[in-house]
Amino acid sequence: MVAAGDADYNGVADRLGVKPDMVVQEIGWDEDVDEAVRAAIEERIGDELLDEEADEVVDIVLMWWRSDDGDLGDALVDARATLDENGVIWVLTPKTGQPGHVEPSDIAEAVPTVGLSQTSNLSVGPEWMATRLVPRAKSRR
Repeated sequence: MVAAGDADYNGVADRLGVKPDMVVQEIGWDEDVDEAVRAAIEERIGDELLDEEADEVVDIVLMWWRSDDGDLGDALVDARATLDENGVIWVLTPKTGQPGHVEPSDIAEAVPTVGLSQTSNLSVGPEWMATRLVPRAKSRR
């Protein structure tokens, strides 16, 4: 297991826009998630990640998503339910060649139908990519 402070994870919370005291909800946790990414975020916010059953308003949704997880559009609608109007959804998907890899076109197709815009992609570890989604109106600012 890689600790949050290891070189590959320095700055992951910064790159995801995580700030102290933010409320971050995690959706789609499973044994394959990158625990060092989770630890880096928890360290930055000074608290644990909320689970998918939480119903309080959140600043960031961290959604671990794999090709066999179902309908991404439906999951994004659910994720938006508790998202602050200025909030961000990060969809974390396995990189190319990893089990559960999601084609970027699958994300691109689901995003506009749920009123979101894709703004950036970044690597968050050796096995996971992150795609930043924001409410459509926010992306025009």
